[in-house]
Amino acid sequence: MQTTYLTLLVKALESLPEPLSGTAYRVPIIWTGDETGTQQVNPASYFGSIISEILHNNDNPGSDHATNEWRSEAVVYNLFVRLAAAFDHNGDGCIGTEPLDCGFRETGTLLKAIALLPYIKKLGANTVYLLPLTEIGSASKKGSLGSPYAIKNPRKLDPLLAEPALGLSAEELLKAFVEAAHLLDIRVVLEFVFRTTSVDSSWIQEHPEWFYWIRDDESTCHYGPPGFDPDTLSHIFGQVERHEMHNLPAPSVEYRNQFVSQPVTVTKEDGRHHGTTAAGIPCRVATAFSDWPPDDKQPAWSDVTYLKMHNHEAFNYIAYNTIRMYDAALDNPETFNTALWEEIADIIPSYQESYNIDGAMIDMGHALPSLLKKTIVRKAREKRADFAFWDENFDPSPAIKAEGFDAVFGSLPFVIHDIVFIRGLLNYLNKTGVALPFFGTGENHNTPRVCFRYPEQEAGRNFSLFIFTLTSVLPAIPFLQSGMEICEWYPVNLGLNFNDDDRALYPPEKLPLFSAFNFDWEKGNGLEPLNSYIRKVLGIRNRFLDLVLSGEPGSMTIPYVSEPELFAVMRGSGSRSLLFVGNSNLYSERGGTLEFSMQNGLLVDLIGEQSHAITDHKLQISCKPGECMIFELPDKQ
Repeated sequence: MQTTYLTLLVKALESLPEPLSGTAYRVPIIWTGDETGTQQVNPASYFGSIISEILHNNDNPGSDHATNEWRSEAVVYNLFVRLAAAFDHNGDGCIGTEPLDCGFRETGTLLKAIALLPYIKKLGANTVYLLPLTEIGSASKKGSLGSPYAIKNPRKLDPLLAEPALGLSAEELLKAFVEAAHLLDIRVVLEFVFRTTSVDSSWIQEHPEWFYWIRDDESTCHYGPPGFDPDTLSHIFGQVERHEMHNLPAPSVEYRNQFVSQPVTVTKEDGRHHGTTAAGIPCRVATAFSDWPPDDKQPAWSDVTYLKMHNHEAFNYIAYNTIRMYDAALDNPETFNTALWEEIADIIPSYQESYNIDGAMIDMGHALPSLLKKTIVRKAREKRADFAFWDENFDPSPAIKAEGFDAVFGSLPFVIHDIVFIRGLLNYLNKTGVALPFFGTGENHNTPRVCFRYPEQEAGRNFSLFIFTLTSVLPAIPFLQSGMEICEWYPVNLGLNFNDDDRALYPPEKLPLFSAFNFDWEKGNGLEPLNSYIRKVLGIRNRFLDLVLSGEPGSMTIPYVSEPELFAVMRGSGSRSLLFVGNSNLYSERGGTLEFSMQNGLLVDLIGEQSHAITDHKLQISCKPGECMIFELPDKQ
């Protein structure tokens, strides 16, 4: 297996001089061990040692990664490099945005992400999903660092992901990262953003026709999402629900008249793009907003704009019916912005060629034209048949599978806080079957952390145990949002399921998606890390993988438990069955009874390794707050 860039990285580390006496550089002990706390290290020696271990003690030298099974057997660790690999190395109480005197950064870098790979593998993950790594726009930048979703150039990486001390580019370090991951038999999935760009995108100058433009005068000083009255909203929701996409209600004439037509001539001054129409009207790129539902209350996305997927004069505006719930008139190939589609479809193959990545998560995939998505998938799979595609979609539907996708984000984070909703979702999936795997998680970077709503830290930890164990027995892809293993509660972004009070408390300058921040790797948020528990549960899941992955109708039933707060799920496939029982009460112990056709018997909890007797067809269960048990049943009960 090729290790060109890892070897180059080791040489760069070895060439660094010894740090000056008294130079402080701390790292978390948990990155290489099981305990919290910190240790003082020579950064060059520390990182060099870890990388040398990867190079010389890997389990699978030269292993063949072209196997289709990895996509269904993935266990995902979601890594936002700039955040997860950040640390207060000099101990001054803050995360600096400039390099330390020794030339190493405190914000997360690809070097530190490489060093985390053995930790991730030990946790039980076999796939790393990287949030966008691309160059970030500077216009209307949010926070101190900007959003990784405000992409200026999709073919360049963010230079802040490199370590100045090494003299290596972010591009070289990503190549080394993928080499290291493959040596550890870890796949690498990279997130791509194709629906939006930064408002100072490198494409604007050469391709103004790929963007929406609005007048740059007083008439647009209050530009924002279009408004719809209650009757129109009701009409829109009804049509979309019935999939009647012809003649969807358009925004008002006043709103549409803010937009100008092509051609637009572009000049650049003081880092800002200025447009002029053929009629001499000054104009600017229109900023984006959440288009669906049409009355969404999310704050405006002032740092990004939507790419214009269609050229149709009657739809020359940004709204739900041009961005996501496309009007049927836009199905005509004559309206496709063909050159833009071709450019987008070529990006993933270029990353396959340059970096040898294993898969792609498509940001806002639900808002891309279906034909474009199919083209993206086809071109990548022409290069590699087992290349994985994940869609940021909430519904694991057959239609998404038909587009070539292997998994979707799913809807678990939206139901986890109410056991009734969880029960309803699982009953629905048991009835319909699961067409596509979804992510088994209660959180991602856009939703509240599982621990966020629980100021009592132990309750948050209990909830993390409950949700992680439950999702491990579902036909889902285990998804570890980085930091969940140390019970991180601080939100990364306020995208979904937040309220106005949350937005007042956490403006962009306080959110890790936009500004420098680090997890509490040093103290683990004052709680015992979940690492060993995660490893154990994933080990149990792996023993019953075929059963767990079965998404057939009837493979996931909800047994009755006499105590409502004890939640049970029965998984069955063939002659094998697993029973999950967990306490959804995070504060108090709960006990209850399950009934079996078996009169008497003995079941062993695979997690706690304790025996539990079935007597007179009844199993008495008592669980501490958040505690879960998994039993293998002798045959279907």
